[in-house]
Amino acid sequence: MADWGPVLVAVVLFVLLTPGLLFQLPGHNRVVEFGSMRTSGAAVIVHAVIFFGILTIFLITIGVHVYAG
Repeated sequence: MADWGPVLVAVVLFVLLTPGLLFQLPGHNRVVEFGSMRTSGAAVIVHAVIFFGILTIFLITIGVHVYAG
């Protein structure tokens, strides 16, 4: 059986934490911009750190597992 939990969590977080889709931290004009659909190098780095932090929490601490049988 394959464990699809890490794959599903990573895909959902990747989509939700895409800089500019829901929010962008840091923004161009403000600290946080919502729905701007623009990005910058700093925003990519910040969102990557947030992504890996939340992914680590979900996979290691909580231990999300989804088995396909």
